[in-house]
Amino acid sequence: MSILFYVKSSKVSKNGLLPIYQRITINGTRIELSTSKFVEKSKWNTAAGKIKGNSEEARLLNSYLDILKNKAYEIEKWMVNNNQEINAQTFKNKLLGVEEKQRKLIVIFEDHNKRVKDLIGKEFSINTYKKYETALSHTREFLKYQHSINDISIKQIDIAFINDFDFYLRNIKNCNNNSTIKYVRNFGKIVKQCYINGWIEKDPFLNYKGKVKENERTYLTENEIDSLLNKNFKIKRLELVRDMFIFSCFTGLAYIDVFNLTKSNIVLGIDGEKWISTHRQKTESASKIPILPVTQMIIDKYENHPQCNNENKLLPILSNQKMNAYLKELADICEIDKELTFHIARHTFATTVTLTNGVPIESVSKMLGHKNLRTTQHYAKVLDRKVSEDMKILKTKMILTSQSMKSG
Repeated sequence: MSILFYVKSSKVSKNGLLPIYQRITINGTRIELSTSKFVEKSKWNTAAGKIKGNSEEARLLNSYLDILKNKAYEIEKWMVNNNQEINAQTFKNKLLGVEEKQRKLIVIFEDHNKRVKDLIGKEFSINTYKKYETALSHTREFLKYQHSINDISIKQIDIAFINDFDFYLRNIKNCNNNSTIKYVRNFGKIVKQCYINGWIEKDPFLNYKGKVKENERTYLTENEIDSLLNKNFKIKRLELVRDMFIFSCFTGLAYIDVFNLTKSNIVLGIDGEKWISTHRQKTESASKIPILPVTQMIIDKYENHPQCNNENKLLPILSNQKMNAYLKELADICEIDKELTFHIARHTFATTVTLTNGVPIESVSKMLGHKNLRTTQHYAKVLDRKVSEDMKILKTKMILTSQSMKSG
């Protein structure tokens, strides 16, 4: 920051005096302010930026200009000590006593989460809301830990702040890499919205390098599916949970999409057979799945279930929390050495049920309701058995070609 006092010859007063102006330059941008003082042109020292001489008038005016200069430096000092962003506009507002509306990170984050909560079941799931709430909680704790404050201006969010938050999640909260990246990205969606709204000049996440590491997806094998299908459960609750899980294994639908199904989602497909036609809540993309015999058997089994009739549901599925809790019990009973969750059914559909049986990945992607093939590739790991079968076909062709060459 530099400060200069000068006179404006173009604005000479009626009595021939020139107005004295103060010019403050911050990062190359000028702020020009009137001092409300006037001086004769012959008495002004352009090089020194003050009035010539040692008269009482000169001493009073020069003392006043020093006060203005000191006030500017005091404001600069205050803004530095309080971590305020210093640019021409913020400095001018502070100098003139104009209160700039402070937009605070936590306040904006809370408002965002409230809107997500109000749209649960319409645009967002309860799990999405919970993820944002967890990210907000971590952000609050980070501000107290790192800066000893409860909130911060969004204009103070920069790449250093983001990297510190990333480090805090890994080192203090002991989050693994993927959890850390997800929390930082959820926080980043709030910052991105601030940028889109024009509340900050640039997006500080442009230089954030966090990358999610691909985890090995868990799914059930054919033997494990058979183990579940063939098990007779004496407890109705476990039988229902098994049926809902198997339904997802043979449709690829996520929990929330099974929960939202009604009888109107059963339609006649292009082949004249029954299909499930729905829209995925997570992506709002269409998902159309032909109904397999196992799927139809489960639909028929619960057609007249009281919950289905009373709530216009296709299936009487329990809450996601209860489903996942009981699935662990099912795994123990059926001696499946995997930590079962409802989402594993979706992976099972993509791998064991479809790809392994020769269904092209493009068709699998469409049934899963994915918007691009890359997303499907994360789910649909090609099994060793499929690789073996494909290579056997190639091997047979090569043997036949070799025999043909020998006979020729």
